[in-house]
Amino acid sequence: MATLTKASRRDFLKIASTTAGGLFIGFNWFSCDSPKVEVLSTEEILSQAKSFNSYLSISPTGDVVIYSPNPELGQNIKTSFPMVVAEELEADWEKVRVVQANLDPAKYDRQLTGGSGAMPHSWERLRKAGATAKFVLVAAAAKTWNVPAGEITVEKGIISHKGSGKKGHFGEFVAEASTMTAPEEVTLKDKKDFKIIGTPVKNVDSKEMYTGKPMYGLDFYREGMLHAMIQRAPFGMKIKSVDDSAARGVTGVKDVITFGTSVAVVGTSTWPLLKAKKLIRVEYEPEGAVESSADHDRIFKELLATGKAEIKRENGNVAAAFKNAAQVVSAEYQCPFLAHSPMEPENFFAHVKGDKVELIGPTQTPDRARQETATLLGIPPENVTVEITRLGGGFGRRLRADYVVEAVEVSRAMNAPVKVTWSREDELTGGAYRPAVRYRFEAALDATGNMVGYKLRGVGMNAGNCTRENNFPAGAVENVLIESIEHKSTITTNAWRAPITNFLAYAEQSFMDEVALAAKKDPVQFRLELLQKAKTSPVGGDLGYDVDRMIGVVKTAAEKSNWGKNPDVKQGFSVYFSHRSYVAQVADIAMEGGSPVLKKVTAVTDCGMVVNPTGANHQVRGGIVDGMGHAMYGNLTFENGVPKQKNFDSYRLIRLKEVPEIDVHYVDSGFDPTGLGEPALPPTGGAIANAIFAATGRRLRSQPFIEQKEFSDIKLEIRRG
Repeated sequence: MATLTKASRRDFLKIASTTAGGLFIGFNWFSCDSPKVEVLSTEEILSQAKSFNSYLSISPTGDVVIYSPNPELGQNIKTSFPMVVAEELEADWEKVRVVQANLDPAKYDRQLTGGSGAMPHSWERLRKAGATAKFVLVAAAAKTWNVPAGEITVEKGIISHKGSGKKGHFGEFVAEASTMTAPEEVTLKDKKDFKIIGTPVKNVDSKEMYTGKPMYGLDFYREGMLHAMIQRAPFGMKIKSVDDSAARGVTGVKDVITFGTSVAVVGTSTWPLLKAKKLIRVEYEPEGAVESSADHDRIFKELLATGKAEIKRENGNVAAAFKNAAQVVSAEYQCPFLAHSPMEPENFFAHVKGDKVELIGPTQTPDRARQETATLLGIPPENVTVEITRLGGGFGRRLRADYVVEAVEVSRAMNAPVKVTWSREDELTGGAYRPAVRYRFEAALDATGNMVGYKLRGVGMNAGNCTRENNFPAGAVENVLIESIEHKSTITTNAWRAPITNFLAYAEQSFMDEVALAAKKDPVQFRLELLQKAKTSPVGGDLGYDVDRMIGVVKTAAEKSNWGKNPDVKQGFSVYFSHRSYVAQVADIAMEGGSPVLKKVTAVTDCGMVVNPTGANHQVRGGIVDGMGHAMYGNLTFENGVPKQKNFDSYRLIRLKEVPEIDVHYVDSGFDPTGLGEPALPPTGGAIANAIFAATGRRLRSQPFIEQKEFSDIKLEIRRG
């Protein structure tokens, strides 16, 4: 970006710079004159700016440069972080320039993107950064003008003293302010006085994205670098022999390298490498269990029946509650492996130069990339630099550093700068997937329909703890047993958007409806009764969720969706707490021409204070679309350690025409901001499945819905309202 400092605004329409410093100026040809102007690029601003803390610098021109340390993958953190700093600084947003900070563990802690934890972790730090800079700027102005600091006001980057009539922009005081000692404590603004936070602000990268500026890892290019593409072994296999003679004969191929269970073809561009990779003949042999999807079905059933489980929560006398129950409801729910499918497949640039390494690319965990590179090469971590590009999606896939280490391996072998690029087939077949999981639920009801016992037993493939034992309905039922079993699979798994809860929420909330039906109670009222118990007499000590906040989204969602008030609409309800936030959703289905039509999803979110409504709406809507699409269509199956679905012709994603109307609302609970990148996804599958049951009487207990026999003759249509 750049700023115009000596010209009329009417003369220039567009001023921007690429990260390489190139300047683009859109001239207003209707202007009758063209005065000479001074334009400063971001690099020029930075060269003159004084640094006030890790998060911001201010130039003598009054331009404010705010650094966003966490990787940006579409969660809007590169816009929201600077908004928080600018708010406390009282900056003019029009003069704010945002720069992606590279990895710097000395300046930043938790410099990663994952778990929807960036804003909760950084909220107060960002505010203090802005407030501290404002304090020293005011102090500098007070010293310069010889007036009391308490009489000075700041608004939109202008410092003023009413009594003397003096005023000036930030840049006039940066030299003096930069010499002052910052206070240990600063006063933060009252939230009611916020002017930037809570207002809709465009993504700071919007223009660059719309105009195709190089921002992503796939865009990165350096003169003289080599390219590499890699063939990876099936899961559970190792390399026995490699015949690379045909691949070496392809024009543009410079070498073929084998390391670990991978074979890399290296050359001058990706196009010949795509051809060469297909010509490599690799013979594999088993290294561990070589699994197929049929094995997983058997494993799930055996472990649920007889597997040794870890007890995650046990309250009351569960055996007695089920023995004396008037009614027992039970069901099993299962989900498949899923790929992350980011729009931008994995890629990374590495240049190994002796005992130093330069890394550039899209990563959610830049320090992990640094540490794993240092371990591989046996060098100090501080010898590795990491430059973070914008990520074309991640959803948890880029928490890993496997593709980074591949680039390092090839660069070391070639003694040259190398960029590794994955194809879509690589991403689907060589990825780390959402774990496949199966759950068994049981509920004990007394004679009046109260749930007096609850059991959950889960089996996950490399899922760790596949339960969330402190989430609702835990704490609301007197007798609870929650158990988790992990099956160690050779198929690599990874955090996938809203880890574990992405499916557990659907299963739990669908089962809650099954129990409510058996108890002859309205699904919403059934949940509210349980929540009231958790509020007045919680079982098992402290809960993992705030009961009042969950009650708030339940009641608001029922109100906003007109729950139960339209006889022509069948509705499904779901509510879930994850990543510190609460989301309730209602799906509306109408029967038209004998077919169920999904008309709308109403979502109510309590994520504390909404920093940027524009970004928040994108996150909620995106989470719902993602949750719906994968519940309806997503499935990854294996045969002899190899995924059957290798590209989007066989791995089904949701399409634009399949997205219903989405009505978004927020509850202002007065809390500081909590997570929002993931919480809207978990409730979606349950809301839609419960609505389908209400409309058709068919209960869907497995995903994807379209592959279940209960769904086979249902022609669900989606129409926007």
